Amino acid sequence: MSAIPEATSAAPASPELRSEVRVQRWINGKVESALDQVAEEQPVALSYHGIPYVVMLATPADLEDLAVGFTWSEGLVDKPSEIRSVELFNERDALELRIGIDTEHFSALLRRHRNLTGRTGCGLCGAETIEQAIRHPAPVAQGVTITADELHAALAELHTRQPLNAKTGSVHAAAWALPGKGIQVVREDVGRHNALDKVIGALVRADIDCTQGYLLITSRASYEMVQKAATVGITLLAAVSAPTALAIRLADAANLTLVGFARLHQHVLYAHPQRLLTDPAL
Repeated sequence: MSAIPEATSAAPASPELRSEVRVQRWINGKVESALDQVAEEQPVALSYHGIPYVVMLATPADLEDLAVGFTWSEGLVDKPSEIRSVELFNERDALELRIGIDTEHFSALLRRHRNLTGRTGCGLCGAETIEQAIRHPAPVAQGVTITADELHAALAELHTRQPLNAKTGSVHAAAWALPGKGIQVVREDVGRHNALDKVIGALVRADIDCTQGYLLITSRASYEMVQKAATVGITLLAAVSAPTALAIRLADAANLTLVGFARLHQHVLYAHPQRLLTDPAL
């Protein structure tokens, strides 16, 4: 994997990630006035060679990571080296990521003709056909093997590495961990898809082979999350909540290990259990 050129920025100081608001808090029948921290979300436009493509509602942090991860995980390129440039602009509080990709894939992007507004972390993001929406990535390789103890240790670590959620209680996290070494990268966002794309983008920009590790997400495992993981070759995805039936079918077809309800002292294996060793003697 070769790193893409360093992202550039025409943006001033980073936007605030949270705001303080006065609320009325009701506890055990008593009402009190208090200050509360709430997460910010902001429209972020992604354009390719000057052509508007999608507007995402996202947490305004690690946006270059989001641009790279989204471009690869959505299949707009086949490999990270086909992403040529990323520029972040902030003009009159309007955030725009201007992305350059190779000519062949840009021509294909124009044929898809997407120009839309997405909800927070939108998974479909306005795909025009079922074939575009329900992509079937190639089966992943054998990849990593971890123990149940490793998985649960990483989950416990992730709980301590979500500073924005600790303040606001309303953002998702995604993390990439290495067998035997624990969590290496964490990203937070109001959108679960955005958090995952930010992790993928961070790995690409650091020239790290993402197939050598596995993913943890603090959301449900919908099919889009499985699709993104398999597209970039990651072989194990563990979610703290449930998967959908479509996600299970996609994981099964893609040879991806899918874990749901991954919480303290418990988890459920839904597809390809061979990568998660529950017996430490194995």
